Amino acid sequence: MSVNMALLRQIAGRLTSMSLQELSASQSAPIIHGSRRFASAFKFVPDAASPSDGETTKMNLFQALNNAMDVALTSDSTAVIFGEDVAFGGVFRCTVGLADKHGKDRVFNTPLCEQGIVGFGIGMAAVGATAIAEIQFADYIYPAFDQIINEAAKFRYRSGNMFDVGGLTIRAPWGAVGHGALYHSQSPEAFFAHIPGVKVVIPRSPIQAKGLLLSCIRDPNPCIFFEPKVLYRAAVEQVPVKDYMIPLSKAEVLQEGSDVTLVGWGTQIHVLREVAQMAQEKLGVSCELIDLVTILPWDKDTIIKSVEKTGRLLVAHEAPITGGFASEIASSVQEECFLQLEAPIQRVCGWDSPFPHIFEPFYLPDKWRCLDAIKKMINY
Repeated sequence: MSVNMALLRQIAGRLTSMSLQELSASQSAPIIHGSRRFASAFKFVPDAASPSDGETTKMNLFQALNNAMDVALTSDSTAVIFGEDVAFGGVFRCTVGLADKHGKDRVFNTPLCEQGIVGFGIGMAAVGATAIAEIQFADYIYPAFDQIINEAAKFRYRSGNMFDVGGLTIRAPWGAVGHGALYHSQSPEAFFAHIPGVKVVIPRSPIQAKGLLLSCIRDPNPCIFFEPKVLYRAAVEQVPVKDYMIPLSKAEVLQEGSDVTLVGWGTQIHVLREVAQMAQEKLGVSCELIDLVTILPWDKDTIIKSVEKTGRLLVAHEAPITGGFASEIASSVQEECFLQLEAPIQRVCGWDSPFPHIFEPFYLPDKWRCLDAIKKMINY
């Protein structure tokens, strides 16, 4: 199918000169590499660690992931990390120093072959090892699709639970970054949400990333762990030093509200935080913000309970709208909450085109598109 460039021009044309001025004047864009970027605009709001978590230290997201893998290697003698360039730290430095500390037989490079990386991980997990595989970008996970779907996801089922590869965790940098264009910006979580037998997890912050990655590594099922790469350095928090885990398949209500339920995951949570604030200030609308956290199996009960209260639902993600995971959420909520809905459910997502480069600001589900969707629901 040919790409319809007129679509992107039409998207660009939707922004008036006034909204462009507001966008350029906004304080929401993160400072990346010392300059304010127009693309991937959001403001990271750190979470505070619980006092019960004890000692904390300042970490960005890639340091929190590094710390989680260090904990895993220290506490589990069977754990190994492998992938393209991981021995020297990887392109995002997530594994830096681990080979020196734990040995080159436990943190090692592989050939540039994604299906081989995952296939090797399946084999290691099948004989009892804890295999932590890195795919250098989520955009390049597709060559490993068959290994994940037809082998890892079905290993336990086809053997009648005699064998499993629950020790396999696949990490991959995910999502928009401001300059990644077609092959370094994709969000493929919906592909894997259709596959029984794997878990799919996406963190929003360093604290969450450490706890969720350790939960994935120790979960008795194979897990895919997508890491929002724009947050690797932009997201900084005081992260607990201790070994801790965060439950999978449990959504988190970050802000309670009464008029609209906002659902997202990963980077989009930080966009929706600002949307909730704008809706309150500009429209007098109270928004309940929920981080889905786990795409599969997802926490349907928390979302339904919220929508029964608010009567309105907006789901936002960076992936294209058609077949995106927002569709599954919208369908499930419509089935359970039909009589409580005050307006049609809104999906604010990427467009049905390859991920663009210079048009990235118009492709992403930014705060202005989300706010327009809230207005539409309130005025319905």
